[in-house]
Amino acid sequence: MAASFISDFRLMWYLDELKKNEFLQFKQLLKQETVQRGLQPIPWAQVKKAKRQDLASLMTQRYGEQPAWDLALCIFPKIHRKDLCDKASRESVLTSRPAAFLSSENAYRAHIQEKFIRMWSRDSFTEIPGCFDQTLTREEHESLEEYFTPRVPRRPHTVVLRALQRVGKTRFLMKLMLAWSDGTLYRDKFSFIFYLCCRELKQLRVTSLAGLISRERPDDSVPLADIVAQPERILFIVDSLEELECTLTEPESELCRDWREERSGKMVLSSLLRRKILPESALLLAAMPMRPEALESKLDHPNMQELKCFQDSHVKQYFCCSFGDRGRAMAAFSWVQNNEHLFTMCHIPLLCWMVCTSLKQEMERGRDLAATCCRSTSVFLSFMFQAFTPKGATRPSQQGQGLLKALCSLAAEGMWTDTWVFGEEELRRNGIGDTDTPTLLDLRLFRKYSESGSSYSFIHACMQEFCAAMFYLLDSPQDHPSRAVMPLEVLLLTYFRKERASWVFLGCFLFGLLHESEQQRLDALLGMQRSRELAPQLLGCLRILAEIEDPEEQVEFLLFFYALFEVQSDAFASHLMSSLREAHFPLRERPDLAVAAYCLKYCCSLRELTVSAIGSWKWPMGHLWRRGDHSRHSRGAAGDGWIRIIQSHLCFCRTRKVSFSCETGIFFEVFTSNPNLQHLSMTSTQLSHDEVWFLCSVLSNPVCNLQELL
Repeated sequence: MAASFISDFRLMWYLDELKKNEFLQFKQLLKQETVQRGLQPIPWAQVKKAKRQDLASLMTQRYGEQPAWDLALCIFPKIHRKDLCDKASRESVLTSRPAAFLSSENAYRAHIQEKFIRMWSRDSFTEIPGCFDQTLTREEHESLEEYFTPRVPRRPHTVVLRALQRVGKTRFLMKLMLAWSDGTLYRDKFSFIFYLCCRELKQLRVTSLAGLISRERPDDSVPLADIVAQPERILFIVDSLEELECTLTEPESELCRDWREERSGKMVLSSLLRRKILPESALLLAAMPMRPEALESKLDHPNMQELKCFQDSHVKQYFCCSFGDRGRAMAAFSWVQNNEHLFTMCHIPLLCWMVCTSLKQEMERGRDLAATCCRSTSVFLSFMFQAFTPKGATRPSQQGQGLLKALCSLAAEGMWTDTWVFGEEELRRNGIGDTDTPTLLDLRLFRKYSESGSSYSFIHACMQEFCAAMFYLLDSPQDHPSRAVMPLEVLLLTYFRKERASWVFLGCFLFGLLHESEQQRLDALLGMQRSRELAPQLLGCLRILAEIEDPEEQVEFLLFFYALFEVQSDAFASHLMSSLREAHFPLRERPDLAVAAYCLKYCCSLRELTVSAIGSWKWPMGHLWRRGDHSRHSRGAAGDGWIRIIQSHLCFCRTRKVSFSCETGIFFEVFTSNPNLQHLSMTSTQLSHDEVWFLCSVLSNPVCNLQELL
């Protein structure tokens, strides 16, 4: 069977791998190689006009099956395609493996395919067949193939896939597993791929690498020792590495040296990542990009990659597919595109589905999107309102209100105990009975987490954060059945100091629910006024936090500003920001510009301002000031608008000291408008030749009163 495969097809398939210029080089070298070997050459006229299939036939007919194949293998490295020789070598190993091994591998692939199809189906309501489904896109497929292209010869592969929090990295890894299981990805690279979820590993008190592998193998006809005897044919995928808080700093004496050795899940994983067990295996680690340099320094020559979210074109396509009616879809898309915060949400697939669902239902009811879905908090509340309100009704039933309160109670407990997967005990403790879980699944607020047992999670971590924020407006934390749930003041301090990495939007949602329009909808949703009573308490807490001067006790400015932005109350923001003397705006993504522009206008007493662009984020219009540059992209122009607002406030504020750490001098021109600006620090700012020229022209302007430049 293998010989027939090689003789009939393999040479043709390998020639198909060559690019046009490589195929031409192959023909030239074929002529030279046959002469050097003393073989009778194929007439050049036939070789010159031959297509790939024709040339494979000509070579096989003239020289025989194996000599023709050997000839090709000799030529491939000379056209810089040694990878084809490596591929042939791997395929040779594959076809020579025992039948029992092949049977075990096929059984495992079938098991993985069945398992991950079931996992995918839990969120199947978000997919659009033929457009956004479980199939890898061409770009995704090409990226994954490149991940394990040799970068350092003879060195095991370690790939770190950095992904922003909650952008869908687990769904991406599920697509990878499905593509491998059906043979369309890594077919000749890996015989086995083992998926390790750190969220599940965290629950295991004692385990071993052998135990983790055995959990996933339905067929044990081949001893595990035979599988791990070929570690270079194994890929371990480690999802959500941040869940285990793996620092990879454990003393080497504590690490495992044997794949059968039992330790804590965290220690087994550290031993695998630091290549103390199965060092020749390949690793793909999915983690949030927090302190990636620390992770990178602990790994062996990692290939650092970044998982991309939905692109703008994908969001537009998703809207069109989701709405069906193209006119209504484009109206909704245009409206969202002009709202930086909602548009950013839409770059996360599941949240894009949620935004589409909310907007579509609001539009069908003839409501004004500007009034009902203008901010992230309002979209979540709209989704929740629609989920719990029966058709034809104006508010949830009493039973629905009770279930909503129980759901919010569960979410609050989860935030304080760092729990994202809930069992029957947690559900019952918070008032969710066995008959309630099917309802929450149907409402698409819950998803079944595991196939065996009754464990559930919210459809997205953001939904859990939103429900936890609602809890504080519905109930008193002192009455919560779990002692882990802390008072409001402790929540705010914990959130704004960023003491918990998993609390991403909790504070923003809490303050967003204080917006007047959300207050009205909460009254309609639950018929109560507790949220209005909390506003003065929240304002007082924020005031105290804003006045903290001790650097070790200070809050994260950006989180603080986002909370104010969600409230959208001039009186609220003015009351808090009017006495602020120092501010730091760390700009990580586009919506941060809108937040900075909104908050800066209330900083009338500001004396020192620091603006920094963090990570790989780029200024949307880095060369706005350049002469003759009049081109504008729609989203670039939107970013330009926020930059202009920031510039206008800088022109009139009494700030004396400004620090920039970014990739452009886009704010330099404010020094020609505001003589109060006397100190400028540009630490880590990278300036082009044109930007240096622009800075010089600013410094020579009579209005510029700059006295210190660092």
